[in-house]
Amino acid sequence: MIEMFSLKEFLIREVKPALGCTEPAAVALATARANEELPPENIVSIEVNLSDNVYKNGIAVVIPGTGGARGNAIAAALGVLCGKSSYSLEVLKDCTLGDLEAAKKLLQEGRVTISCDPSKHGVYIHAKVTRGFHWASVLIVDEHTNVVEVVKDGKPVFVDVTRKSQEKLSPFEAMEKLSYVELIRIADEMDEEDMEYVLQGISMNMEVANYGLLQKNDDGFSFGQRMRQLLKEQKINEDLGYFIRTICHAAADARMSGVKLPVMSSAGSGNHGITAILPVALVGEALEKSKREIAKALVISHLSTSFVKSRLGRLSKVCGCVIAAGAGAAAGITYLLGGSAEQMAEAMRIVIVNTAGMICDGAKETCSLKVGTGSFEAYLAALFAITGSRATVPQGILHPSIEKTVDNVAKIEHEGMSELDRVIIEILAKL
Repeated sequence: MIEMFSLKEFLIREVKPALGCTEPAAVALATARANEELPPENIVSIEVNLSDNVYKNGIAVVIPGTGGARGNAIAAALGVLCGKSSYSLEVLKDCTLGDLEAAKKLLQEGRVTISCDPSKHGVYIHAKVTRGFHWASVLIVDEHTNVVEVVKDGKPVFVDVTRKSQEKLSPFEAMEKLSYVELIRIADEMDEEDMEYVLQGISMNMEVANYGLLQKNDDGFSFGQRMRQLLKEQKINEDLGYFIRTICHAAADARMSGVKLPVMSSAGSGNHGITAILPVALVGEALEKSKREIAKALVISHLSTSFVKSRLGRLSKVCGCVIAAGAGAAAGITYLLGGSAEQMAEAMRIVIVNTAGMICDGAKETCSLKVGTGSFEAYLAALFAITGSRATVPQGILHPSIEKTVDNVAKIEHEGMSELDRVIIEILAKL
């Protein structure tokens, strides 16, 4: 018998603000937490060991507020110099350019070491900070903010005994064992507090999108701005789908280029949050739906996103922004269009079977392309589902049930792509 979790438990764990890419943010969180155990003595070393997934996602992404500095190493150093673990995934929000210069100096002096353990997958971060004659280490596993162990000078300061006892599964772990229909019923629990919380994600992520539309960027990307220009010049016919794509491109452009603004994340990812939230919000606004209807659609989107991610894994070899959050947004949009739970699942299956082979090649500015793709395909899939699309026999990885369809993609991801991250990391190491 699976012990059900509440909607509030789910939102607390899976929908939260994040500043910058969540993998280097989690690295900074680990080093910041370790540093908080130590006296303010000379920094001798900062050593971080990462899973292949975390290492890959943080290797080349811009760290917010740094003017373009990239990578896990600078995040680790900043975590020690200016990070506050109480800020969770916004751990670096107080950092200044002076902190950045000090962090660069630590790197130049060889005091920061980042290593990848190819035997570790998903979220795994072990950070050790040494100051003077004292050291402290922190272990984060399974979730980006899930600190399970803190050790100082060889003595445990904190150990998560509930994790070892496995008395209760987290919402993310539990939903892997639920059917989609069982899961989606949790959305009916939404109260006023939940509604206001999920609606914050719209304003938060739209602020980042508006920044992306206005920022001056000479890096050759800025896909949101370019989409808007194509629409203005009528090289693309203006409609709601392309408007959604423009806004989502812009939000990801800003986030991945290092804007110092938080986004509301979903299933442990800021880009997932952009994809899961903005298309649903924009359709809700276009249809003049009430705040409550839009909020419930957002809850459905978040739940559906995590439903897919719980089977693929917290971090995966395929692009979760498109496959998981795109599917989640499709379900949320279908709800706004008046669709049933069966039609929500159909919209999800359409997104999944259409995008299943899209790989994750690390976090960087071109993730904006994938965020835009996932957002657009979510809208289109919802329209397909509402107009009667229904696959009744297995076709390739597509199965009549949403559960089996996701399981098929997960099998390909876990078994068929077993060497992908190693190859991607080798490519990135040569850049």
